[in-house]
Amino acid sequence: MNKLIKTLSLVALILVSSILINGTKKDSTIVSTQQTSISNNNETNTSSTYQIKALKVPTGLNFAGEHVPIENADIKERIDRELLVNTYWQSNGLLLFKRAHKYFPVIEPILAKNGVPNDFKYLAVIESGLQNVTSPAGARGFWQIMKTTGRENGLEINTNVDERYHLEKATEVACNYLKAAKKRFGSWTMAAAAYNAGNAGMARRLKDQKVDDYYDLLLGEETKRYLPRIVALKEILSHPTKYGFVFDEEDLYNLQPTTFVEVDTAITNIAAFAKGFGINYKILKEHNAWLRENKLNNKSRKKYQIKLPK
Repeated sequence: MNKLIKTLSLVALILVSSILINGTKKDSTIVSTQQTSISNNNETNTSSTYQIKALKVPTGLNFAGEHVPIENADIKERIDRELLVNTYWQSNGLLLFKRAHKYFPVIEPILAKNGVPNDFKYLAVIESGLQNVTSPAGARGFWQIMKTTGRENGLEINTNVDERYHLEKATEVACNYLKAAKKRFGSWTMAAAAYNAGNAGMARRLKDQKVDDYYDLLLGEETKRYLPRIVALKEILSHPTKYGFVFDEEDLYNLQPTTFVEVDTAITNIAAFAKGFGINYKILKEHNAWLRENKLNNKSRKKYQIKLPK
């Protein structure tokens, strides 16, 4: 009997020891798993050199010589947003540098001739990315000119010619609009805002809100971002290395040298016309985006200057 009791006691002791040991191992495994999870959460998922830095909003910002009031917290945040968006959208930023090198030399002298500040070239950047694009509302070209505005300013717009795609002529129209808006509202900042929201729209907002400055207006999202975007793109495109953009001169785009041929008759087939100058239809259209069809009716016998690559 005593022998049986001793045997049972030994078995019980072994069982209890086993339970304690296994429990300890289980607890240890849980702790180890938790520690691994915490460790993984602290690990970076990018290269050790990759950083996304907050940007310092520069002091002394201006648009067309007019002060940008970043001492106002709201304005500073709006500028900061546009600096961040356009700095860290790196591929688009590089494309803007490349296109600016190609097209600013065309735009800048036209602005200067018309007495419009050079900073307005950045308005074309935010309007179209310096491309011949069409908006959902029907605005077209680098300067995103509406059909009515174009025709009121002397542009030809029909099925086979749309001079909103003619960079030089469209820039002239933009200058006319901006000068008129400046005369009406008293500042280049308001003229830029009116280019986006319209003269009537800006006049109504100023009257309703009883203020006279763009930066004092409560505006819809697009017009609210409009001037901060221009100011941010001016800052970034003026200081590429400051914002991390690195490129060589050879990386930038250039306008191809061209010559002109004057045409005062109809062209029944522009593709055949191009062949006569040793180029194809695509090349001719790249230099003359305002030609919209494979023909030029020209019933009025107007004189057109058609660009040809040298």
